[in-house]
Amino acid sequence: MNLDPIQLALVQNRLDHVSRQMGWVMTRTARSPIFNQSHDFSCFITDPAGTLVSQADGIPIHTGGGGFAVRALLAAFADDIAEGDVFLLNDPYVAGGNHLPDWVIARPIFVDATLVAFCCNRAHQSDIGGGAAGTYNAEATEIFHEGVRLPPLKLIEAGGTRQDLWNLLLLNSRTPDLQDGDLRAMVGSTRIGGERVAGLIAELGVASGLAYFEAILDHADRRFRTALSELPDGRYEATEVIDNDCFEFRDITIRLALEISADTARVDFTGTDGQILGFKNSSLANTYSAVYMALASYFEPDLPRNEGTFRGVEITAPEGSIINPRPPAPVTMCTVFVAHEIVHAVWKALAEADPARSCAGWAKSIHSVTAGGIGSDRPFVLYHWHAMPGGGATGNRDGFNTIGHLIALGGLHLPNAETYEQVYPIRIERQEFRCDGGGPGEFRGGSGIDYEARVLTAGEHTFRGEGVGAPSGFGIAGGEEGKGGVITVYPEGQPDFEAPKYGKRNLPPARITAASPGGGGWGEALERQPGSVLRDVRDGLVSFVAARDTYGVVLDDACHEIDNDATNDLRTRLSQERGITS
Repeated sequence: MNLDPIQLALVQNRLDHVSRQMGWVMTRTARSPIFNQSHDFSCFITDPAGTLVSQADGIPIHTGGGGFAVRALLAAFADDIAEGDVFLLNDPYVAGGNHLPDWVIARPIFVDATLVAFCCNRAHQSDIGGGAAGTYNAEATEIFHEGVRLPPLKLIEAGGTRQDLWNLLLLNSRTPDLQDGDLRAMVGSTRIGGERVAGLIAELGVASGLAYFEAILDHADRRFRTALSELPDGRYEATEVIDNDCFEFRDITIRLALEISADTARVDFTGTDGQILGFKNSSLANTYSAVYMALASYFEPDLPRNEGTFRGVEITAPEGSIINPRPPAPVTMCTVFVAHEIVHAVWKALAEADPARSCAGWAKSIHSVTAGGIGSDRPFVLYHWHAMPGGGATGNRDGFNTIGHLIALGGLHLPNAETYEQVYPIRIERQEFRCDGGGPGEFRGGSGIDYEARVLTAGEHTFRGEGVGAPSGFGIAGGEEGKGGVITVYPEGQPDFEAPKYGKRNLPPARITAASPGGGGWGEALERQPGSVLRDVRDGLVSFVAARDTYGVVLDDACHEIDNDATNDLRTRLSQERGITS
């Protein structure tokens, strides 16, 4: 069909607006703070074949693999899909899921008795059973330890809720009241989205509407191929190493080769180490999603975000490796780690092809999860999200001083501390930017956070601190790595202890302190503008000593002014000592 390009842009914008509307409905109606405050969910729309056409609202690691879930649904139900049906799934091995806590509600949309789309909401549930409250069982060695597994299921049939299935879901949650409200919010968000999509297709006509869907995917394909064609052909290799399998310290390597040829790319993980005992194995949908977000985020910010964008990308993920495990390997941590490492590896490879766009490493999170009151009328699951790490710098800006996980790219909201204290038995006593935490560079890495809180009741603490210990935000283009992270716990009446990277402890009321890790710096520290260093010192992000010894900037004792002559002399000497040539 000969489609109007202006109309094509309007259709894409309307679909993206529908995705956002679904998100607004979810935020306003969900019961759990993980949704109504932190936005740990994502809304997306696919065509009738399960190809992602819009993911305008949410977290990239959720939505990039959304097509896997809908295609698994289509394979499971084939012709048994009717108007008024709503489906539920989560399993990473048989249902196209990324990890078990992320449940997908998928609603088929019909116009004139023709299936035209699916409106979907993927949301991280507060609790789904398993061996630890709050879905993250750091002691899991198989997926059966991680919670209830859901193949594609028909939750609502011809408009009628299957109450037996609904009851089964609530029975398998430690927080059934939250579960009930959150599921209703998810279903409601897709209903609103479905009404809007059906209205759009009815306006265009079914044949024309589906043609516009295909044209949207074609446009995205052309845009990304154009971006790839601007890079030099070649093979670019990178590695990213994690130092533990959740139970012992040992190096596990992700090996990546990026081959660019004209307007196509091949991402090959051959040689990546095998699946591990702990729960950081990455399901296939999660691995694809991580690669997609790494590629898309490296180029222009207005690149379309749908599956058409990646038609020119081939991914090789060896079965039995940490990025494509065989069942029953546990996977719950995968949406954060090793997705984080996959993104880093892709970015490192792309930096060889296009150094100007390079980004330093984002630091890894260290926060724990505290749960309590299980079996009472006031169960709770709280995430210590106020201790998030710093982001990596780029060639035109400093890293974010604190931000949600890398895999969210800013889509995960850090909740309000005062509201948290009203909802949970916690008192947050300190949350401030860390001094000298960010990696030095011409552009400084994000600082990280100094955090202190008191959990006022006994509870189960699940530690999942990949960023604890060694630095995790690498520097690039001459920049330096950020500082590593640490968590210390002071339980009432018990010895203090430094929290493990991974583990589970039942504790009395306790004080928790944390220094979250800093992001990597970009460029040589001696190239940083002296005025920016002065500002950082005044803001408490860089110490007086680091300003002098690392950045070569000499300040007066009150940190009011820069001694320009002394700074020029010091920078000349430090450049010689460090072997830096201008």
